[in-house]
Amino acid sequence: MTDTPAYTVSHNAAEHRFEVPLDGQLAVAEYRMPSRSVMRLTHTEVPQALEGRGIAGALARAAMAHAREHQLKIDAQCPYMRAYMDKHPETHDLRA
Repeated sequence: MTDTPAYTVSHNAAEHRFEVPLDGQLAVAEYRMPSRSVMRLTHTEVPQALEGRGIAGALARAAMAHAREHQLKIDAQCPYMRAYMDKHPETHDLRA
């Protein structure tokens, strides 16, 4: 069993992104809302110094939880988010 640290992910609706501030840097998962029912995940970025800590996964889980809570479908344009959804069958019902 792997212990993945829990990160505080905040939803910055004004900037259309989910964020994890850590060690003076900012990891983000950006999105757009092309319609009221679809959240298009467009870009995920984790600063190089923060890579390998599971932060992108935390951003993905937060985005999926947000979509589920707000009854949104996800259009994963970001390669990371698309791969995350491919690897996690529990997210397949969220696909647009």
